[in-house]
Amino acid sequence: MSEDAAPPDFAMPAALVSQGFALRPETDDDIAFLTALFASTREEELALVPWSAEQKQAFLSGQFKAQRHHYRTYNTDCAFSLVTHRGQPIGRLYLECGRRRIHVVDIALMPSWRAQGIGTAILSALQDLGRTSHRPVGIMVEKFNPAMRLYRRLGFTDVADHGVYQEMEWLPDDAQLNVA
Repeated sequence: MSEDAAPPDFAMPAALVSQGFALRPETDDDIAFLTALFASTREEELALVPWSAEQKQAFLSGQFKAQRHHYRTYNTDCAFSLVTHRGQPIGRLYLECGRRRIHVVDIALMPSWRAQGIGTAILSALQDLGRTSHRPVGIMVEKFNPAMRLYRRLGFTDVADHGVYQEMEWLPDDAQLNVA
């Protein structure tokens, strides 16, 4: 762990746990699910591309592998977790809980689980953790991602423009952030 790393301190919100939701570490056995999840987040943009299904699949497979390699290379203190419902994977939450900041590296749910309040509950719980530990919560979002509306609704604001990505941050109510 790096000097800025903190012990993992995020747990699935009790309201979701009571409905059968949980977090568990991802393993190599989850690659097929994770590949399908990644592909589901790209369906809308690839619908515009005149490629065959095989070409799209090859592209998505390569993009997934590149993203996975990048996350594991550059996010060394990240907890790579699956969101499950009654033991079945439905999404992922990649989270770095540092001493000074909570960073959502990635959050994604399968299409059939979106727009049901699950992501809102998870992000709200992360904000609660940030509030009680005096840490901001940050996330990088692709500018065309429909979830951008959710982040803004939850009080995330723009921090920096990184081309296709927007860096966003939510700050706790108090101005005394944990900088020690």
